[in-house]
Amino acid sequence: MGWWQVNADTLARSRFVLSPLAETFASLKLLHAGAGRHPGEQAWLRTHLPAYRELLAADPVTALLVRAGLGRDWIADFLTPTPRDGEAFAEEVARVRAVPADAARAQLRVSLAGPLPAALERDDELPERAAALLEWVWEETVRPYWARRRRVLEADVVARTAQVSRGGWAAVLDALRPGTRWLGENRLQVNAHEYPPREISGSELVFVPVTPQTGWVAWEEADRYAVVYPCAGVLADDHGRPPVPASLGALLGAGRAAVLVLLGAPMSTTQLVAVTGQALGSAGRHLRVLLDAGLVERRRAGRSVLYSRSAAGEVLVKAARRS
Repeated sequence: MGWWQVNADTLARSRFVLSPLAETFASLKLLHAGAGRHPGEQAWLRTHLPAYRELLAADPVTALLVRAGLGRDWIADFLTPTPRDGEAFAEEVARVRAVPADAARAQLRVSLAGPLPAALERDDELPERAAALLEWVWEETVRPYWARRRRVLEADVVARTAQVSRGGWAAVLDALRPGTRWLGENRLQVNAHEYPPREISGSELVFVPVTPQTGWVAWEEADRYAVVYPCAGVLADDHGRPPVPASLGALLGAGRAAVLVLLGAPMSTTQLVAVTGQALGSAGRHLRVLLDAGLVERRRAGRSVLYSRSAAGEVLVKAARRS
């Protein structure tokens, strides 16, 4: 397994960061796979996969670049620069474009675990091709949804920050993504691959949520490290919401039941509005009824008031799902 040595100070200084480029690259991975894990991803693929395949069919060199860059067990480093807090997509993708062609080829050989196709060996515009493809994925398949996806990602960050305050970093790290867990003795397992451990104490460490159900790690030399992980929510559209059991909808009403189902992870009223599409007043009324019934509880996390299912709410949702 691959793990990082992380001292207490580095972990205490670590933070969550949102990255349009990470969201775009995660979406590229989903397009390349061509299959979604849940209805939200499947609906998104039905909309965008045909155009993506047409694009690669018209540009065989870029198609080879995608296959090589995503690799077998490793992603070419230049495709996933470590996110920086507050960077816009244009700034992030400029860092991909600025990579020297020779460095890009060397990284592609690592990700492909072998020699490159001749077309990639001859091409001195590989970083430009990669940046142009990422720009297309951003403009055509991510940017139209970004405002809502961003709110879903922000909700995930708020929930995990609250989890840190309740159970410490170990509880959060164990639940980030498959293969990631806190091993104790200042060791963070980042994947299941047999890679040498890395000493990152004193470096900058960021955690980056994305809405597609994927993840990876990235670093810049020995100074900045990132763990990209799938957020607890799914793609930010109606198809991606957790299903509401019919019996629960009949008991509570469809809107109120939807709120209760979503509150398996803590959310604020604003975040519920973003995810459900309900009006602020409607979401507030649903929360008040659920609170009065003892199905939901609330607590303050910094400036936010977070709502989550109570023990009674958990029992009710689980019973409805079994029925």
